[in-house]
Amino acid sequence: MVVDISAKTVKELRDKTSAGMMDCKKALQEANGDIEKAIESLKQKGLASANKKSSRIASEGLIESYIHMGGKLGVMVELNCETDFVARNPDFQELARNVAMQIAACPSVRFIKFEDIPEAIVQEEKNVESAKDDLAKKPKDIKEKIVEGRIQKRLKEMVLLEQPFIRDSNILMEDLVKQYIAKLGENIQVRRFQRFNLGEGLEKKEENFGDEVAKIMGK
Repeated sequence: MVVDISAKTVKELRDKTSAGMMDCKKALQEANGDIEKAIESLKQKGLASANKKSSRIASEGLIESYIHMGGKLGVMVELNCETDFVARNPDFQELARNVAMQIAACPSVRFIKFEDIPEAIVQEEKNVESAKDDLAKKPKDIKEKIVEGRIQKRLKEMVLLEQPFIRDSNILMEDLVKQYIAKLGENIQVRRFQRFNLGEGLEKKEENFGDEVAKIMGK
């Protein structure tokens, strides 16, 4: 038996998900009019669709910047999509802004995805963890499992797409990007980013307040 779905309910679901009218109506019918179940269904279908689009070429997009802490921290990020039309879409621009803000908020992030981490860094982390005192007396097999768990946790901290979204910690950045892929209908990729910390890498002059006062008094 097909459940009769009102136009008002369809509109409510569309407002909440931005999905097409027919997709909303079908999802509501399948969920027997339950909006929450319909939202979950549309979300799952959208993520599945996003996975299919992930292999398509994305060469358009924009470069977004974000400045924080009164100009002491800055981020530039390149976010790609498939067409200039989507690049000009406010939703795409909102995503670019959110990605830049996420990078600014996560000082440990150095890579976009796990595959970008060089093997040398993985080995370095393994050496550090293996040498820790608390593992010295552990059996070899137990030690290896502990080291592997710690390494994965540490590497995860370095990967942008593995971070909980700063505006909704219930989803990862990878899921956020997929939601926008489903919403905009194009492949979207974070291509590269750069973080700038004011004075980073420069040797700062150490001022001794006591010495400065003594100099002034001696004049």
